[in-house]
Amino acid sequence: MTTVDTAAVHPDAIGGLDPQAVLVDMDGTLIDSEHYWWQAEASLFADLGHPLDDSHRVHMVGGPMTRVIDYLLGVTGLRRDPAELAVEINARFVELLDGGAPLMPGAAELLALLAEHRIPAALVSASHRRIIDLVLKNLGDHPFAFSVAGDEVSRTKPHPEPYLAAVARFGAEPGRCVVIEDAPLGVQAGEAAGCPVIAVPSVAPIPAAPGRVVLRSLAELDLDLLRAAVAARV
Repeated sequence: MTTVDTAAVHPDAIGGLDPQAVLVDMDGTLIDSEHYWWQAEASLFADLGHPLDDSHRVHMVGGPMTRVIDYLLGVTGLRRDPAELAVEINARFVELLDGGAPLMPGAAELLALLAEHRIPAALVSASHRRIIDLVLKNLGDHPFAFSVAGDEVSRTKPHPEPYLAAVARFGAEPGRCVVIEDAPLGVQAGEAAGCPVIAVPSVAPIPAAPGRVVLRSLAELDLDLLRAAVAARV
């Protein structure tokens, strides 16, 4: 099912404006890695005597590691240095990811679409640089001109800074740069940056909203939808 709020879009505008860039989230959007993060977090806290059930997953999708750790420390009452926990979680995640993560359904087609139409693209993630570089290495050929990592900005998602940094690097207009996200906090970051957002929820639900496209899978995404997302913002 595709949900598109096009109330503000003039019919003649759809297809009339190509996106200046497409900004793609990584975990849960491009690659099927959210379960790796959950495994890393849950296994560590189980080893520390605080097993987690699946009810916590929805609270831990998207955004910076600091937010996830603050949540976990709050619900478990564990007294540990947050920075040390972050290092341990990232180490477990990298070990799981090192063999490569599968692409999300429709992701290969998205990458092919961007390459075929020569649409500038960037990978924008809250993950750290070493993790992004590992993913890109395993990915091989890709259309991304550059990537923005969570440890390379002063404020990461849900703050708009990562997306604004990508827009500025392209020398583009936010309203003509389409953000593709799977998590509510990522959607919040993209919309706060002034970008049209196409959401493909992975773990947490994302409701439809004016100017926002919500898809069940990236396989539903095509050039017309990218153009319609831009038209809804201009």
